[in-house]
Amino acid sequence: MEGFEEELEEPVSPTGQYLNSSSLCVYILGMINFEVPIDDIPALSLLQEKFIPTNTRFSSIMIEDKNGEKKWKKVEVKLEEHVKTPIFPSSKSSLYDEHFDEYMSKLAMERLPEDRPLWEVHLIKYPTKNAAGSAILKLHHALGDGYSLMGALLSCFVRVDNPSLPFTLPSTQTPKSIFNNKDVFKNYIFSIFSNVFNTISDFGWSVLKSSLVKDDFTPIKSNANDTKLLQITVSSISVTMDHIKEIKSRLGVSINDVLVGIIFLGIRLYMQEMNKDSSKYKSTALVLMNTRSIKGYKSIKEMVDKNNKNGPWGNQFAFLHTPIPELNDTKIENPLEFILEAHEEINRKKNSLGAPLTGLLLNVMKKLRGPEASARYIYNTIGNSSLTISNLVGPMEQMTVANYRVNSIYHIVTGVPNSISVSILSYMGMLRITFALEKDFFDKEKFMSCIEKSLQLIEYSSKRDVTIKSKET
Repeated sequence: MEGFEEELEEPVSPTGQYLNSSSLCVYILGMINFEVPIDDIPALSLLQEKFIPTNTRFSSIMIEDKNGEKKWKKVEVKLEEHVKTPIFPSSKSSLYDEHFDEYMSKLAMERLPEDRPLWEVHLIKYPTKNAAGSAILKLHHALGDGYSLMGALLSCFVRVDNPSLPFTLPSTQTPKSIFNNKDVFKNYIFSIFSNVFNTISDFGWSVLKSSLVKDDFTPIKSNANDTKLLQITVSSISVTMDHIKEIKSRLGVSINDVLVGIIFLGIRLYMQEMNKDSSKYKSTALVLMNTRSIKGYKSIKEMVDKNNKNGPWGNQFAFLHTPIPELNDTKIENPLEFILEAHEEINRKKNSLGAPLTGLLLNVMKKLRGPEASARYIYNTIGNSSLTISNLVGPMEQMTVANYRVNSIYHIVTGVPNSISVSILSYMGMLRITFALEKDFFDKEKFMSCIEKSLQLIEYSSKRDVTIKSKET
């Protein structure tokens, strides 16, 4: 009997404990938009046959044993408790976007019951401008990070063009090195000393940002006492992957660098619009980095394999403290500086050991003072910054399940102590940047206008610079 109990229970990872604590309760909301109405979609059978078998955590609850250690305990899943189908009031128009937004805002604030597995599916059987019907997946972040949950999603869907083939992901080539190949040894020695210095600097700054140094209150960071209780409003912008790749190739940076640069410039433009002085205030973004030493998604079987060290299931990410560059006359003239500075800062932090040392600090703190102390540290890390940015790679091909085709997918992260969080997701050659904004604090229309202006400025500047260089040669 004891062996059976052990089989049913497994320890909750340290990060899983931090993300489900009295300080933090973080959720991922994944939106799936369908091409056709979903009135007759066989949701219960699909969840039973495809979703729940992907991982035991979808049929487990988080408990505390007699020693105070949190564990996953397998339970019987009552699917009817996890599937919600809201009824909206009648709409003046044929579309229900306003009701959809209000429902999602309310859903983002609600905590899931702890006495059943930490996920829900909400079927929105009303048309919006983006879909004939939608499904919202609410998943607790303790279940796994975006990489894990995207892997689970892909295992439930198949390709429209050929269901027997696996999904393919966008190619991401490493930018060319800025070093001269003739000086490889010299640059190698320099990089060692540089990385040591950067590690000390990054780790020290991370500790300060999590304890003493706070971002200024600005048009993107409110002084609300508890931002976890604030309602959000969601907006997004889509751009083609090829469009971003063109800018990436011209500058010799990564796709993520381009997107972060566009977001940073758009934020500074908005701050200047709302308060001219605030464009010079100190603001920091936490850019999330997947710490797995792997490209692409593993199969679910490989993810949950305990011997798999490269692409395991769970929460395998780190925060990179990235300052948002100030907006000045030089950067207005050359907005590409926002991308180049983002590239330099993110690359430098990726190559230092600041993030692993922070992870070590959290583990020591957990052992000495318990997981709640580590959770408070992470809460302060996020709360003392202005925003978080996460990026997920989705499939190039269109997905379908039970002959219901998906025309778009996107996600947001909720429960973090910020007035704004940004999520990026690629699908079918499109990149969707989604903003979860504090309701009644942001001017949503003006903010999205600034993001669109940022994209236009960077596109124009990258083409202009290429034209100038071609004329010079």
